[in-house]
Amino acid sequence: MEAGEIEALERDVVAAVAPPEMVEIEGWLAPLAAGTIGRAKSAVPLAHDVDAGALEEIEAAFVSRGLAPGFRIAETPGLAPVREALAARGFTPRQPTVFKTGAVAQLAAFSGTSARLLTAPDEAWGAVFLGEGFDPVDGAHRVEVLTRSPAAIYGAAGEGEAIQAVGVMSFGARWAGIHGMRTARAHRGKGHASAILAAFGREAAARGYDRVCLQVEAPNETARSIYRRAGFREIWTYRYWRRD
Repeated sequence: MEAGEIEALERDVVAAVAPPEMVEIEGWLAPLAAGTIGRAKSAVPLAHDVDAGALEEIEAAFVSRGLAPGFRIAETPGLAPVREALAARGFTPRQPTVFKTGAVAQLAAFSGTSARLLTAPDEAWGAVFLGEGFDPVDGAHRVEVLTRSPAAIYGAAGEGEAIQAVGVMSFGARWAGIHGMRTARAHRGKGHASAILAAFGREAAARGYDRVCLQVEAPNETARSIYRRAGFREIWTYRYWRRD
């Protein structure tokens, strides 16, 4: 992926989580927020060949607002000096996450089952994030953040009128993005997530988008398998760098 494409992608990814404040520092985008969503509180380079010269200023921007500094760094060769500099400053990498991109047309044709698209989430939608197996604090924060994502739509699927699986699609300047995919533990393996993905693909196509992106934690092989079948391919892995 060329530098200009990386920048457009990263800008749309950060915009989707609607941080309350964001600054740009020497080729970096720094969303300044608290909470549990890593993308909303981690500085990210807008190219994969930046140097480490801005790290001190970025860190100061977080600290001056009472926030813990954090960075989201792709494991690409051009960012090796940044990773080395962060390690020297006492940061450690964690939470390996796979960045994937796909074609909207292929996603739209993924599943023959149906899902509903909501213009605003309701209580039943949010309740999926608070169900068995999910961290309730993290779930509540994700519902809060994802429901303020600009121009987002909210996917819901389940048996009958029940909501047993959910997700969010954001619409950036160039990229549609998928976030917050969750399926209640007792209802996994029934095709609900696939139905939501396909519904998102059809909506993105109707809005004129042709590319879609998402992130999935590397150990989550079940979700990664679904995304592979939906046509997503891995473009890089990133980690969050934080101090203990």
